[in-house]
Amino acid sequence: MQSIQERESYYKQGAPWLPDDLKNEFGLFNVFNFNPGKNGNPPQLPYSKKDYYKITIIKGSGSGIFLYGDREIEIENYSIIFSNPQIPYGWSQRENFSDGFVCLFDQAFFHQYGNITNYSVFQPGNNIYQLDEEQFVQLEDIFRRMFEEIECDFIHKYDLLRTLVYELVLYTMKMKPASKLSKQPINASVRISTLFTELLERQFPIDDIHRPLTLRSASDYAKNLNIHVNHLNRALKETSNKTTSQLIIDRILQEAKVLLRQSSWTVSEIAYALGYAEVTHFNNLFKKYVNITPTNYRKADIV
Repeated sequence: MQSIQERESYYKQGAPWLPDDLKNEFGLFNVFNFNPGKNGNPPQLPYSKKDYYKITIIKGSGSGIFLYGDREIEIENYSIIFSNPQIPYGWSQRENFSDGFVCLFDQAFFHQYGNITNYSVFQPGNNIYQLDEEQFVQLEDIFRRMFEEIECDFIHKYDLLRTLVYELVLYTMKMKPASKLSKQPINASVRISTLFTELLERQFPIDDIHRPLTLRSASDYAKNLNIHVNHLNRALKETSNKTTSQLIIDRILQEAKVLLRQSSWTVSEIAYALGYAEVTHFNNLFKKYVNITPTNYRKADIV
């Protein structure tokens, strides 16, 4: 899980300014210009875990391939993209996108409107919408109003900003999502394996005892990747010769070893952070695969 400092690192690289009230009682929120950077490529996130939701609108004369879950979607000209932190996403191609806007927020910021994942734009299959120029201008106006509100000293400005985010969501839900899938040949097992690995790595590193690991089973990952668990198992078995559960356990044990060597947390705290409510279950798992108890591993400082 990422700390506020790591999120600040993202802002400093991907945005021209960092608000003084990045973390506050209202949750996390920020809005900034989408700047392509060198060769038309926006800055990349400098860490693996994204713990915020993101809404992006872009315009330009180019095209790109956006990877989301197990899909490839062609993006052309004007588009709005809704990104969910529990689903891997990224670009495989991107050319000549000249301008746009981005807003970031977490569930705490949006809580007055319920669970953000209950809205279709943040659910699998409804995340990317292609716009005409008129629609883009209307959405652009909402983002410009966000810039105005975040700079003011109105005591209820976050209520206004929350309403503007909600307006973006509702406006877009009225439109039909883009569905142009790339026709480029691709090995399905390799793609699923890559998506699984990206999603797995986004759960780490663990740096907050109070935010334990939430995705721990094969079914958890299959659900987030929007595929059947048997399909996921077959793909991973084909590419790695291991089952989904084996790969998850391997990564949990890797993180456990790091925490045992480098953190001051107790074994019970490490177990809880890794998703084990009962330390006995964690101890048994660790000893089964490492042939030593967590306590003795820490004492021996085994590499």
